[in-house]
Amino acid sequence: MIPQELLYAKSHEWLKVEGENGTIGITHFAQEQLGDLTFIELPQEGDTFAAGDEFGSIESVKAASEIYAPVDFEVVAINESLEDAPEKVNEDPYGEGWLLKIKITGATDGLLDAAAYEKVTEEDAH
Repeated sequence: MIPQELLYAKSHEWLKVEGENGTIGITHFAQEQLGDLTFIELPQEGDTFAAGDEFGSIESVKAASEIYAPVDFEVVAINESLEDAPEKVNEDPYGEGWLLKIKITGATDGLLDAAAYEKVTEEDAH
């Protein structure tokens, strides 16, 4: 459940790079750890963040968790359907459950490939 074409942050966000644009979401591992999602707070279009900044939060029946910027970016679009249906992140974290469409404004050097991220999930699962 770790798509090969994506980049990952140790804090369990994924980034799909499409030229200078991208899509951000949380990983299957993250949504599984959180359980059934009940609320997602996302930033506004035009907001900018640096890698490592907190840009939103997710609440579930079990816990609340911050979401962190995997890269420097400007928000181009938010997945407004999650406001009424946060469970889309549980059902399809790499598809319908995307969080943000972004313009990438920084390097992606600090991100992990699928194999390196898999090692992080194995460590975090113990």
